[in-house]
Amino acid sequence: MSVDTQEHVPTGQLPVVVEHSRSGPAHSAGPERLVTPTFVVAWVVNFLQYLTFYMLVTTMALYAVKSFAASDAVGGFASSAFVVGATLARLVSGYLVDALGRRRMLLIALVVVAVACALYIPAGSLPVLIAVRMVHGFGYAFASTAVMTIAQSVIPDSRRGEGTGYFALGTTLATAIGPALGLFLVGNLDYTWLFWTTLATAVLGLVLGIFLREPLAHQEAEAERSKFSLSAIAHPSVLPIGSFMLVVGVCYAGVITYLNAYAEERGVTTGAALFFVAYAVAMLIMRLVLGKVQDQRGDNVVVYLGLICFAVALGILAVANQDWQAVVAGAMTGLGYGTLMPAAQAIAVSAVPAHKLGTGISTLLLLMDVGVGIGPVVLGLLLSATGFGTMYTVLAVLVVVAALLYHAVHGRHPHAKRGRLAVD
Repeated sequence: MSVDTQEHVPTGQLPVVVEHSRSGPAHSAGPERLVTPTFVVAWVVNFLQYLTFYMLVTTMALYAVKSFAASDAVGGFASSAFVVGATLARLVSGYLVDALGRRRMLLIALVVVAVACALYIPAGSLPVLIAVRMVHGFGYAFASTAVMTIAQSVIPDSRRGEGTGYFALGTTLATAIGPALGLFLVGNLDYTWLFWTTLATAVLGLVLGIFLREPLAHQEAEAERSKFSLSAIAHPSVLPIGSFMLVVGVCYAGVITYLNAYAEERGVTTGAALFFVAYAVAMLIMRLVLGKVQDQRGDNVVVYLGLICFAVALGILAVANQDWQAVVAGAMTGLGYGTLMPAAQAIAVSAVPAHKLGTGISTLLLLMDVGVGIGPVVLGLLLSATGFGTMYTVLAVLVVVAALLYHAVHGRHPHAKRGRLAVD
């Protein structure tokens, strides 16, 4: 990756940045810079996308129940309809991002997201709400794939885990701010204020996206990019780690979808309000070091630590009846799921060539979205039949199953036990 170049721009305007890269995802010809203008702008755009997502995802199930008299299962689907749209988009998002250009697809997607956020305001029935959620998810899938691909393309290979971890901090901050802000707006104002706020964040992301430039395309891969095949939907090299994250996604769905209802039933609304704050604080602290650990010591040490913490978090939720227990569960979720997602992304990116970055990332996110999408529906049925205690106990056991799956598909292999610096 060469030093950034930027043309003179009038005072008060953001510069348009173009970064040049060589044939690898981010092979450096000189000092391996991690923080570049492109990385920073991509980071902010990603943060705003996730902020919008988290403001809505923790409120939509209850909104559907209260506003349209939906059942718990239908309310869960109203929330996860977002993921249905995202999953459909993932089938082609990676290919289109790689073939048509990352920035072009990013801007189109950001426009779709902004339009969807505007449509939440007049949505006056459950079917319309579900349709808007699907459109929002569709645009979000393209936007997240494109912006992550741009960011990954400027991260040096030897600092893949570290750079991915820093990029994931935007998601972590959104996780801390989004649910709390969403619940505050709903609790102290109303859902209209929530929808106007999400529209504002979506528009701001679009404005910043205009000033984001992708690294120069790799000409040697142009012919390969134009071909569409099954591997353009799901890259074979990413399917193993993606299948693992599908299972993890089901577990995470049980947290983000039903936390609000769980808090009301258990009388831990204060703890629930601080849940994602604790999540973010724990994740912010650990992400400063875990990315470097992954690069130096290998994937396993980070992934297994994350799985243990996530299982403990779900176990605490199964029995929690006090606010402090919910806060502790939030911190452990941050150390658990918050660790697993960036670690898996670093694994996925390292498994594909530079011209397939979009496809590799979209494959991982596709399978993750499938897990998060089916989770609320299945768990809603389990919840109605058994209650929160049993549901979270089952999910803790499912994390153990995920650990066995990870060992089978990735953890037992030598390259998972060695750091990227050792490999390089």
